[in-house]
Amino acid sequence: MYRLLIVDDEPEIREGLRLKIDAERLGLDWAGEASNGIEALEKLEEELIDIVVTDMNMPVMDGVSFLETCRERYPDVRVVVITGYEDFQYARAALRNQASDYLLKPVARDELNGVLAKLTAAMDAERKKREQEAKTRWELTQYYKEMKEHFILRLVKGDLDREQTVLDGAGRFGLEDWAERDVRFLTAGFRERDVRAAGADSESATAGAPELFRLPFERICRQRAAAAAPACEAFRDPNYPGLMHFVTWEDEEWLNRFAEDLREQSRAALGFEPTAGLSRSVSGFRQWKEGYLSSLLAWNLSESELAGDDRRAENALEPTDEEMSVASRHLAKGEQDAFDRTVRHLLQEALAVSPARFVKVIFQVYLLLEAAANELRLRLDSSEQLWLRPEMALALDNVDKAGAFLGGIARKIGRRRQAEADGGDLSLIENARQYIQDNYMSDLNLTQIAERFNYNASYFSELFKNKVGKTFIQYLTEVRMAQAVRLLETTQLGLWDISELTGFGSASYFSSKFKRMYGMSPSDYRQQAPGKGKA
Repeated sequence: MYRLLIVDDEPEIREGLRLKIDAERLGLDWAGEASNGIEALEKLEEELIDIVVTDMNMPVMDGVSFLETCRERYPDVRVVVITGYEDFQYARAALRNQASDYLLKPVARDELNGVLAKLTAAMDAERKKREQEAKTRWELTQYYKEMKEHFILRLVKGDLDREQTVLDGAGRFGLEDWAERDVRFLTAGFRERDVRAAGADSESATAGAPELFRLPFERICRQRAAAAAPACEAFRDPNYPGLMHFVTWEDEEWLNRFAEDLREQSRAALGFEPTAGLSRSVSGFRQWKEGYLSSLLAWNLSESELAGDDRRAENALEPTDEEMSVASRHLAKGEQDAFDRTVRHLLQEALAVSPARFVKVIFQVYLLLEAAANELRLRLDSSEQLWLRPEMALALDNVDKAGAFLGGIARKIGRRRQAEADGGDLSLIENARQYIQDNYMSDLNLTQIAERFNYNASYFSELFKNKVGKTFIQYLTEVRMAQAVRLLETTQLGLWDISELTGFGSASYFSSKFKRMYGMSPSDYRQQAPGKGKA
């Protein structure tokens, strides 16, 4: 989508132009209107605009002055000039200032849409060429790899609720081919007893022993995944630092060989083997969360007698989706008794199927609780971290024990949620700020954030400014600019790459914002920075 601004001093003409433009077919998004050149420049300063359709004969600042300033400050903005027969000097001025095209009044609908169609096609071609040229450079950077892994992690966590956001991210990180493929997940990592059984000395065979081998094991895993590219991707989840995860479009036989090779290489390099858990096959990005959970569960149950118990438990996640949604709603609303009843019902049904199904449901409910705790920035005690102590799940061998354990965590979450509610709007603004920090790369706007946190956009705008001390746009720009500065100082990425990676979308818009904030161009800043754009 390209954002279009209409500039004319007569409101009825602006409205007429807007009605004539087939915005949806042309892929255009309205950036608003301005009645003169000064207002238009203010709009260009505040937000990203790709195309300007402007009259030339206007008060305050006429079209000629506007064109000259626009060319100097925003060379990437495309300008279509509208002028009358008697204003031929304006047409010459438009050409002199490199306007993309000009139209004579009265403007016909077909003619206007034809000019805009030609313009957007040219912009599409230029953008595609730039992206292709930048792609190879970008993919070689560590930053690209980090962002790609972050995107995969958000996919498996189910954090990306907008389909277009998922597709845009997949395109950005070269994952388009994975969209509808059948994939499988593998989770691998050391248990404490893996280290002890391999003959680790008594001093290192402590509760923290697996941590000693985390980095060398991670290096082995990433090397194995890189050797299998593009059919395999490796990633880490910060919630489980001792584990490594893989996703592949290869079949089960291939994944079993991959896991065996990983065990052999780890044994040769580190002296002992990791435990591995394989998921069942899932299809489409929306199922990645289910596949990831499946491999986590398989890892946790891999050494218990339940690992091969009752094949009916293999698809345990699917029958309880609706009931899990009910449990999630009760948890979010702080309805503890209703949550306890729902979970108890889930556990009773699961235990009636098999012990394996029962343990899997315990883990499934726990994952829901863990996600809620992370959202509230609530750290669970070590005695509550089920993934780190899988044997604990086996000890929860009846409905009463499991219900009490899960209900206790739910109550802890409820107390934190109530404390935040007592804090009023401040906690909500903190959550909004964290969301911006996590998603600055995406196309964010005030209305979208307000809706996400169930607020009216106007009220949220005032609330944000009062609590943060700056407007939403100012805060978002500062967050993006901080990331841009990091890239200028630590990489050799071009301005187009940096503007895309940080959510600015346009190199000229980014440069203008940067110069206003730092008093120099991004290129000058890079030359003066201590790292001077290290590769």
